[in-house]
Formats: sequence, C-alpha cells, structure tokens
Amino acid sequence: MGDYHTPRGVAVPPPKPFFWAVRTALKETFFPDDPFRQFKNQPPSRKFVLGLQYLMPILEWAPRYTFQFFKSDLVAGITIASLAVPQGISYANLASLQPIVGLYSSFVPPLIYAMFGSSRDVAVGTVAVASLLLTSMIGGVVHPYENPKLYFQLAMTATFFSGILQTALGLLRLGFIVDFLSHATIVGFMGGAATIVCLQQLKGMLGLVHFTRGTDMVSVLKSVFTQVHQWRWESAVLGCLFLFFLLLTRYFSKRKPAFFWINAMAPLMSVILGSILVYLTHAENHGVQVIGYLKKGLNPPSLSDLAFGSPYLVTAIKTGAVTGIIALAEGIAVGRTFSMFKNYHIDGNKEMIAFGLMNIAGSCTSCYLTTGPFSRTAVNFNAGCKSAVSNIVMATAVMITLLFLTPLFHYTPQVVLSSIIIAAMLGLIDYEAAIHLWKVDKFDFVVCMSAYIGVVFVSVEIGLIIAVTMSMLRLLLSIARPRTYVLGNIPNTMTYRSIDQYPNANNVPGMLILHIDAPIYFANSNYLRER
Repeated sequence: MGDYHTPRGVAVPPPKPFFWAVRTALKETFFPDDPFRQFKNQPPSRKFVLGLQYLMPILEWAPRYTFQFFKSDLVAGITIASLAVPQGISYANLASLQPIVGLYSSFVPPLIYAMFGSSRDVAVGTVAVASLLLTSMIGGVVHPYENPKLYFQLAMTATFFSGILQTALGLLRLGFIVDFLSHATIVGFMGGAATIVCLQQLKGMLGLVHFTRGTDMVSVLKSVFTQVHQWRWESAVLGCLFLFFLLLTRYFSKRKPAFFWINAMAPLMSVILGSILVYLTHAENHGVQVIGYLKKGLNPPSLSDLAFGSPYLVTAIKTGAVTGIIALAEGIAVGRTFSMFKNYHIDGNKEMIAFGLMNIAGSCTSCYLTTGPFSRTAVNFNAGCKSAVSNIVMATAVMITLLFLTPLFHYTPQVVLSSIIIAAMLGLIDYEAAIHLWKVDKFDFVVCMSAYIGVVFVSVEIGLIIAVTMSMLRLLLSIARPRTYVLGNIPNTMTYRSIDQYPNANNVPGMLILHIDAPIYFANSNYLRER
C-alpha cells in the first residue's frame, strides 16, 4: 500500500486567462441553466420563434393543447373561481381596500400570468400576508378610511414598484436572492403573520366599528378587550357557526381527498348562505355589518392614480419592495412544490418576470399585489388542471361576476369574510414544521421563533427584518465557523464517518482525517488553523 508519509508530487494546473475566468464565474452565477443553448446553430427565423416562446411560454405549449386538456382546465378554473371570489373580497378588506378591488385583482393578473408563466399549476390571486403588509406599512402614514383615495393611489403605486422589482430581478437573473429567505425564516414569518391576521379578524367577528391600526398582538388584544361593551353577540354567533363549517369541510376533505371540492366550494357557500340569512332576517339592522354596494363593470384604468409625485412615494416604494420579495418567495416556492409532483421544471427567473409583468399591468387596472397563493394553487392542482388555461377560465368567471353578479354580494356579512380569512390563516401556522426544526437543527428553530415573535409582538416589518438578519447570520456563521469532524473507519468497510456520531468508527493509525463543512478561504482560515 506504500508509506503514508511519502510525499506525492502533483503537477500545478496551467493558468487560465483572466477574462476566461471572469466569464466562467459570471456564467456559473447568472446562467447556470445555459438558457441560450437552444439558439445555437439555428437559422434567424427559428431563433426569432424560439425567442418568443422563451419570453411567452404559452406560444410553446398552445399548439399542442387538446380538447381533453381543456375539459380538465375548465373544471379546475371554475373550481378556483368559486374560491377566488370570496377570498378576493376578504383579502381586499384585510388590505383596507374596497371589496371590489379584490375581484379586479382576480381578473387581469391571471390573464397576464397565463401568457408569461412557466407553471402549469399556479393559480394567481391576492394573499393575506401581502394584504396585511399593505395595511401595516401604508396605513401607518395614510389612514385608509379617512383618506381612501390617497390610500388607494399608494397601494397601486406600491404594486407598480413590486412589479418593477420582480421583473428586474428576473431579467437580471437574480433569482438566487430569494433563496436567502430560508425555510425556517418563512415558516416563522408566515406563522406570525397568520396569527396577527386571525387576531385582527376579531373586529369583524365581534362586530366592532373602531379598531386599532397596530399589527402587534398587544395593540390588537387591547383594542378588543377595551370595547367589551360594544361586542355584538349576533355577529359572534354567526361568525363561530361559519368558522366551524369551514373548518369541518377542510377536515373532511383531508380525510377524503376525493372530496377536495367540498373544501374549495365552502367559502362561496358561506357567502351565499350568509347573504340569504341576512337578507331574510334583516340582520344588518341588528348589528351585523354587510359589504354594501359593489360597483358593476370591469376594472377601471388606474394609470393616472400612480402617485409618483406624492410626498409618501418613499413609503410606497419600500412597501412595494417588501411585499414584492415576500410574494416572489411564496409564488416560486409554491410553483416548485407542485411542479415536482408532476415531474416538470419551472424557470424561477421566468416566474419572476411573469409575476412582475402581471403586477405592473395590475397596478394600471385597479388591481393590488398578486402572486401564486398556496391554498388556491392546491385547489387548482387537486381539481386536475393541465395548464395555465385554468387561470384564463377563472378570470372569465370573475369577469362574468363583475359584469352581472356584484349586486348579489350587497348583503354578504363582514363576519363571513372574517371567518373565511381565519380558516385560511390557520392552515399557515405550521407548528409541525417548527417541531421538526427543533429536532433537526436548534439554530434554525431559533431563527423560526425569532421571526414569529418579532411579527406577533412588534410588527410585521420588524419581524421580517429579524428573520432575514438571523438567516444571514446563520449563513455567515456556517462559512466563518464551519463544522469540523474527525472521521474514522467503520469496521469491515471502506466507509468513513464521524467518530462522534459513530462510536464504532476507528481512527486510522498515523493519520488524522478531517471533514470540513465549507470551502477553505480567508473568512475561516484562522479558525481552522486554531481548530
């Protein structure tokens, strides 16, 4: 076998040209998937067609689309539309916008995504966390009910800048930035935001008129319990009944996956039943708040409402940046999750461009921030969607609702919308993932809980900053202080494992075998020398 201590000479590799090294590093960073390989050795006309198909994936799969696919997409589209209508109205309320804006946001953005998106399963719509962030950040400088026009303008402006940021990240191939939001960070942040959203719905559940603009637990609970004399038992009873109905349908659908459509239809059924109940009993005269008049017609243009000259422009830009990144992280994670189930690949940079373009278009057509929410996408997937045509079907159903059916929502009680939001948010509090983090990695659990506590007890923005800071600190620590293991040989094998984890592993006489969990360079060289 030879002497272990005999030095072995290794030839020094020939030096590479400077520009070759720079080009290789840039290619590895920004173009690891080599998106231009399909254009090589192609005639100009073919390159033009391939370029259009790359920018608009619908041009690639549309020629192969069949009637069988359409039948599946039609069922899926109608199913998610039944969820989109009540969720759209509910989340617009959460964002302190007019309920009709939530319906507008389920019409134009899905059409844009169907053309530019690369996922077959993502169903586009508004999300609770982005809605809460709008209320928290823009509502902190402009009161949504005292100055609704300016608030709406700033919400559209924030959506526009979200779209600009998302498109720029996609075009500049900077999708890897979103990966810095670790799983632990997202679990903690989403759980904290869901907790606050649920607590804020006590306003609707208890029929309160005046409520705090704060987004921390202390402010919300203080606002609830200092107005005990204004609680309306009619609203509370109605809310608890509908919340029980929604949770029961979810439980039943989980036990019997074939009946997923029951859970998908439950919010719309709640809206219909609640509206009929209020209409027949005139409950609006007994403390049950209703939505009221909703304007018929398609999305009015809002390009003139973009408040580029507003003194609050910086707040709108900051809100747009924060909500844009959160929406991207959720949308891309959801798209990748469901693409794995069907064994196809989605391009993260294309998804960023698609989300960005739909939010830019949305900001010009009275829509606020949209992405690919998990709940709606899961329903789309379970309904058997085959392509993005399900989004087009959903948008068509919402268009019909806007043109003809909006007067039917006049008597919809606010308490039903609160129940719908609470039922949806309870699914975002992933305590099982937090327990798993505790078992696997204690530091990741600390990151998760720091994000949760920051959101719940301070504010949504502070919680996000804490979460990102902790994630970056974890990343830097893993580089600067890499874990180092002494390896030993497992008896009767050629396998080497950590002697701390495997007590039966034996040291090799005359040798010290180390395993270092990071590349060696300036940030950790002194630490490793000391170790």
